[in-house]
Parts: sequence; C-alpha cells; structure tokens
Amino acid sequence: MVAGTKYRGQFEERIKAVMDEIKRSENIMVFIDELHTLVGAGGAEGAIDASNILKPALSRGEIQCIGATTLDEYRKYIEKDAALERRFQTIMVDPPTVEETIEILKGLRDRYEAHHRVKITDEAIKAASKLSDRYIAGRFLPDKAIDLIDEAGSRARLCVMTAPPNIKDLEAKIEHIKKEKESAVKGQDFEKAARFRDEERQAKLELENVKKNWKQSTLENQPQVTEEDIALIVSKWTGIPLARLEEKETEKLLKMEEEMHKRMVGQDEAISAIAHAIRRSRSGLKDPRRPIGSFIFLGPTGVGKTLLGRTLAEFMFGDEDAIIQLDMSEYMEKFNVSRLVGAPPGYVGYEEGGQLTEKVRRRPYSVVLLDEIEKAHPDVFNILLQVLEDGRLTDSFGRRVDFRNTALIMTSNIGAEMLRKQGSLGFAPPKEDASYQAMKSKLLDEVKRTFKPEFLNRIDDIIVFHSLTKEDLLKIVEIELNEVKKRVSEQELTLEFTPNAKGFLIEKGFDQVFGARPLKRTIQRYIEDPLAEEILKGNLKSGIPIRVDMKGDSLIFENA
Repeated sequence: MVAGTKYRGQFEERIKAVMDEIKRSENIMVFIDELHTLVGAGGAEGAIDASNILKPALSRGEIQCIGATTLDEYRKYIEKDAALERRFQTIMVDPPTVEETIEILKGLRDRYEAHHRVKITDEAIKAASKLSDRYIAGRFLPDKAIDLIDEAGSRARLCVMTAPPNIKDLEAKIEHIKKEKESAVKGQDFEKAARFRDEERQAKLELENVKKNWKQSTLENQPQVTEEDIALIVSKWTGIPLARLEEKETEKLLKMEEEMHKRMVGQDEAISAIAHAIRRSRSGLKDPRRPIGSFIFLGPTGVGKTLLGRTLAEFMFGDEDAIIQLDMSEYMEKFNVSRLVGAPPGYVGYEEGGQLTEKVRRRPYSVVLLDEIEKAHPDVFNILLQVLEDGRLTDSFGRRVDFRNTALIMTSNIGAEMLRKQGSLGFAPPKEDASYQAMKSKLLDEVKRTFKPEFLNRIDDIIVFHSLTKEDLLKIVEIELNEVKKRVSEQELTLEFTPNAKGFLIEKGFDQVFGARPLKRTIQRYIEDPLAEEILKGNLKSGIPIRVDMKGDSLIFENA
C-alpha cells in the first residue's frame, strides 16, 4: 500500500479506495497481520497515518476487522494510541497443547503429503509435537512442530530423488563410447566408428529404460516420514546426539551406572545418587519446570568431582565438552555478581550478555558446573534460587533463558580442612571406611551453617565423595597408562607395563592431601619425559614392543 506513494494524499487515496470496496461488498472480514504496522504507516509531514484513517469506520462498525500482533508490539505501539486500542477487543491467543498440536498436524497432513509427495505417519506427527515441545526452546507450538514435519518431508523426498549409481555408470559409459567414436572418425576408421555408434545407441536405450523404471518406482513407492526422521531433524536443530533420542530411554537409564563407571573409578554412592535423580526426572515424576538435576558435590580435591560432571555430560548429551564450567572465585565481590546475567543498562559490558545466561542460551542442553561454590558472594545464591525452582533465568536484555534441560552441579571443599586434620579424607585405610557416615554428617552440618535453608531446600541431592583407596588408584593407573599407550601408538610404538612398574607409579603418585592428581604428574615425570628423550635419540624402534619395568628407584625401558 505504501510502496510507490510519491505524492501527498496518494497513500490516503489507496486506503480510502480499499475501505470503499469493503463497504460495498457484504460479508467481508478484514484480517490485518502485524497490526502494529498501521500506527504511523504513511504518516509523512502533514499527512494522516493508516490507523487514523481506519478509526471512524471502525467506530461506526462499517468494517469487521481482525488484527494480529504480539504482546510486545501491542504494548509499544497500540497501547500508546488509546483511541485505536479502544476500537479493538483484546483476545489472548495461547499456544496449543501437545495434544491439540497433534490434531492440528493431522489436519495439515494432506497438504504436506501432496506438496512433498511423501507419506507422513501418525508416529511422526506425535514425535514432532512431543519432541519440539520438549527440546526446541524460544519458539511456540504449533509453529515449531509444523516446521519439523515440513523439513522432514523435504528431506525424505530429497533422499529418494538421488539417482541410483547404475544411472551414473551408464552416463559415464556413453561418454566414453562417444569419445572412442570421435577418435575412430578422426582416424578414418569408419567401420570401428559404426560399431561404436551402435553401442552408443544401445547404451542410450538402456539408460532411458533405467530412468523410466526409477521414476516409476519413486511414484509408486512414496517415501515415509517416520519417527526416526523427526528425531534426526531435532538432533540437527538442537545439537542433541541422535542416539539419545532413538535409544529407548528406559534401557539407557537402567544401565546408567554401568556406563558412567567406564570412566569413573569408585564413588558408587555419588553415581547412584545422580542416576536416581536423573531417572526420577525422566520418568515424569519430577516437576518438568525444574532443571534435570541439581547437586552439591562435597569432598577433597582430586577424587573426581569435576570428572563426574564431565562423565555425566557425556552420558546425557553424548559429548563431554557439553559442560559449562564457571569458577565461583571470580564472583566473590558483589559488583561481579551481575556478570552472571549481564550488566544492567547504562553500565559497561551491557551488550556482551551474561557469563552464565549467554552460554546456556547458546547451548541449552549441557551440564553447568559451578566450581568452589562456597567462595561465591551470597547474592549468587539468590540468583540461583530462580534457576533451581523454576528452571529459568532472565538476563539483562529481558530474555528468558531456559534451564530445564541443564544439569546443575556445584562443587565445594567445605569442611575438608577440618576433616583432613582428623585423617578422614585423602587415601583412607580400609578400617576407616566405617567413619564415612560420621564424615558425611559433619560435612552436611558445615553446609547447613554456610548456605541458607531456602537454597539447600531446592537442591536435589548433596553428595559426599568417598576417600580414594589404593585399589581405586590401581584402576586410575590403568586408565592413565592406556591413554599413554594410545598416544604412543601414533608413533608406531607399543608399550607394556609390568606390575612392578605400576606399583612404583602408585607409590610415587600417592598423596594423602591432593588425591589422584599427583599420579598424572608422576606418569609425566617417570614415563612421558624419559620416553620422549628415547624417541628423539632414536633408541626405540617401531614395531618392537617396549617393556617398562622398575629397577632400583627408577623405571627402565627395554625391548620385550
């Protein structure tokens, strides 16, 4: 309407002509999408905008009009013009439920089947509604479910439109025969050229028949859009691995402890507590508005608190890097707390967004690890209350960030110093295992003194990590040495470690205070450093196994 109105009054003339036509025609309902664009449209200096032209006709009931706009635009444009607002009855249109979306998709199914020439199954429609509602944030039903069906139909159609390989082979054969024929003609060998001409004619007929059969089969056998197709599209949109959606969730959850123990040594109670919380969440017995799980990990350094977070990320999301790690020692001062959700308007860094909210908004399916939580300013816990209770957080731009698909893990060393003095942490002798419950009780009392009750009340579970035993350390040595073997195999070298060598590493890597971390430094010092020197000197030959054994107070490398 506005395009091409070069002269004053031209826009008003067009609007008036449309209104006159509507008045002359009976039983016409006018629908104006993006109603807020009427306000100020065509309103140049001295001219009347579209909304003011419509007002008299609306007040007299000459036009039956329905307008559509969003709440934000309604508040920004239409509410400012009270006269225009008064002429419209406001009706809130809420997004449909999953069940209603399924019925909507069934109504649209015929159109999409005709457009894409595919068959859309009932399972695909149900999957599109449920998976879009559960995993696709920032959009509403039925729009996101319809887009899923549309994209899945397009993908299924493109898959069958790919020409079979024998067509490409025949085309290549015809091209080769043409070149041979042209070569024979240039060489004055007309008899040979005639033979190639007949071969070319035969190959073209064969190609035509193959193409005809292929087109006929694609028309007869319509591709189907299944639940798996919808799952694949959702995984591409959201970044969730396909296996996570295709595998039956019950089977996956029942073997959760077994899967996590492949990477995590010991800490049976911690893994079991997390598995129970995840199962409760996935069984639908938890409030769907809250995060997948929220945990506080207590215990000494080097016993696997952060590793358990990474293992959980790999199990749930198929990627151990799907973890958002924030060091709470950076948020000790009150003025740093706002960095979590973003600086308020007028302050430096407003455009950058929040350290926590931006990361979760970009990757809403992740494990959030808040390290050393007791070092954070008390206001941090006030921010986290909303996340733990409602599964959402509003950033400095007013955007609502969804935490419902995150697992929140907080680590802490509260009470560790007190217990270390009593010898209850680090590598406890087997006889001290009975004191675990007493240690746990002391740590929980310390936690209650440190954190507010309303914060602790929203946590799913507080997990106290066990002390590492020497049996645990032996398993950790195996895992670390396997990593070394894997790296060395790239140099075409094979390593074998004797039990004496492993015992030597455990003895040197033993540390009552620092847990298992000194073991990595021990392996670096006694295995990786000497091995690097031997490789550079050329003393180690590829293809010959190298045995690592203990001799005196050091390790030796010799051909097996």
